[in-house]
Amino acid sequence: MRTTIVKRLLQMIPMLVVISIISFALIKLAPGDPINSFVTPDMNPTDVERIRQSLGLDQPLYIQYFRWLVNLCQGNLGYSIINSQPVLEQIIERIPATLGLMGTSLVLTLILAIPLGLIAAAYENTWIDKILNGLSYVGISIPVFWFGMLLINFFSIKLGWFPSLGMRTIGENSFKDMVWHAVLPVVTLTFQGCASYYRYVRSNTINQLKEDYVLFGYAKGLSKLRVLAYHVLKNALLPVITLLGMSLPQIISGAFITESIFSWPGMGSLGINAIFQLDYPVIMAITLFSALLLIIGNLLADIAYTIIDPRISGKE
Repeated sequence: MRTTIVKRLLQMIPMLVVISIISFALIKLAPGDPINSFVTPDMNPTDVERIRQSLGLDQPLYIQYFRWLVNLCQGNLGYSIINSQPVLEQIIERIPATLGLMGTSLVLTLILAIPLGLIAAAYENTWIDKILNGLSYVGISIPVFWFGMLLINFFSIKLGWFPSLGMRTIGENSFKDMVWHAVLPVVTLTFQGCASYYRYVRSNTINQLKEDYVLFGYAKGLSKLRVLAYHVLKNALLPVITLLGMSLPQIISGAFITESIFSWPGMGSLGINAIFQLDYPVIMAITLFSALLLIIGNLLADIAYTIIDPRISGKE
């Protein structure tokens, strides 16, 4: 197991280098010029070129990438082109808001999706299963931005129950106020995530219910609830572990669309603003950060597999 972990960690380095090269090239090939944020109609072309030189954007692409890579190896993510603030400080400032939002929605998703998936599988093709399947199809099909806008229109504009934008009310720093602002974005993310997780749990549970150990449990006189909770659940969670590993980058980097809709001051909104403004250092930092977390998430998922199912470690 240790050998596998060490190999995977060593493989991260070339993977991240390749990802950074591709990301850097794609960003530079994107239409637009970040200098336009500083240019005014009456500005002298000489001044425009001086700004470009001061930002290092006049150098060839490979030199710009090499400078960025050297700074990265020194722990320096660079400075934002738009506001000249250190990228690392902006990320650290935004992470708590994203962790609170994404972490809460993920916990609620698991609390709802796992038992609902087990129930639907246990009562397959009944009215309970059909209702839950219908809701899951809606959750998977509906665009998250549209669902968020529906919630804002109904619960914020028409009913006035919840605030529509931001993380806090101006002049109010209470925890209750923050929770009140988080209700709609958390519901948006939970509804979408629950639909996906539910489908995986239900499908895998149906397959597990056909196994011999389930029939043996019924033969021993165990109730359906006990068989599901103590025997089927552990095996049905294996695909969920994979999803959790792939969700790790999103938990940290944020839901770009949802945070933008609700003006939530997290990593997602930071990334969207950086993309629109062609803020290369911020885009590269978030992209590389997300790629690193995805690799780590997959590694943690593999480790969790061996803990839950010892047969996997035996095969290794």
